Amino acid sequence: MVESFAATSLLGHRPICGSYCSKDVLSKRKMIGFCRLPKAVTSKSLQRRMIGYGVTPIIKSEAMELTREVSPFRDGEQILKDFGYKIDTGADSKPGSWPPNNKADNPWLHNPLIRHERMGCGWLGAIFEWEGVLIEDNPNLENQAWLALSQEEGKSPPLAWILRRIEGMKNEQAISEVLCWSRDPAQVKRMSTRKEEIYQAFQGGIYRFRAGSEEFVNVLMHYNIPMALVSTRPRKILENMIGAIGIEGVFNVIVAAEDVHRGKPDPEMFVYAAELLQFIPERCIVFGNSNQTVEAAHDARMKCVAVASKHPVYELGAADLVVRRLDELSVVDLKNLAAVESSEFDSGEPELEMEAEEEDDSYPRSSVAVDDGFW
Repeated sequence: MVESFAATSLLGHRPICGSYCSKDVLSKRKMIGFCRLPKAVTSKSLQRRMIGYGVTPIIKSEAMELTREVSPFRDGEQILKDFGYKIDTGADSKPGSWPPNNKADNPWLHNPLIRHERMGCGWLGAIFEWEGVLIEDNPNLENQAWLALSQEEGKSPPLAWILRRIEGMKNEQAISEVLCWSRDPAQVKRMSTRKEEIYQAFQGGIYRFRAGSEEFVNVLMHYNIPMALVSTRPRKILENMIGAIGIEGVFNVIVAAEDVHRGKPDPEMFVYAAELLQFIPERCIVFGNSNQTVEAAHDARMKCVAVASKHPVYELGAADLVVRRLDELSVVDLKNLAAVESSEFDSGEPELEMEAEEEDDSYPRSSVAVDDGFW
């Protein structure tokens, strides 16, 4: 088959079995014999004709050369020529092989489950508050705990606006900075611990999910979205609450009161949770139920979803999204929310500078001077 292919290819290279004139080194004319073949000829008849004319060795030598040229193409290997320049295709290629290996040709990507994982939701994180977002919360219990502590310590009871101000703060921060009951660290720690004991006594150890919260957490777990839990409660109490409703191991990160120095509206605990999740703040979504949470999330350059559990919807308009129940949200909503770059997050547009107003000199200035002693 190779000899027939080579012999047929010779029709396009040189004449066979005829004669033509050529000059040797001494410039003497010399006749070389050859014969012409018909256009359509089979391999067997071609061999018989060539044997008759005695040109078989020449044909075999030409066939061997063509065989060496054709063999790389038959083996699927093409020798690349170096034209003096290189094109960076971004793919890993071996010298002498074509086409180069492409990362998109990875056979593992043929698996739809792996493709789904790569195109999933692993690029965003969810940061949850505890009371009023995932579990039912009674804000009156918090106020009653502060009032009971003030009676025990012989302090004046805090007013309603003060109770609203210390909402979301750490106990130590509220006692020392807002209520100003003590500056002694030991006394502040003791009163903070006692306040938590009073609150847990009022709570009675009864915890339950808010409507739609458990379903939403299950959806996030199904899509492998990393989740963090933040709270100003002590870690021991927070772990007991999580165990009471049976969601141990759900959260990748838990940030408690011992992990931060200040509570809301300071964004420290949200920033720390994003660092533990190993996400940039712009790809984290905070779920809270107060304007203090919205303020802290935006200060941390995060998006915020407000749950209208203890405040009406119209009071939470500063949030990026406001819902009554968490199951009103979908994963697509979270993707769209995390993918949008808000204008307040340094969109790159230059700020407009106020031009200095030119003074209107259309009216001449008065040359009358006023004596200061006149007044």
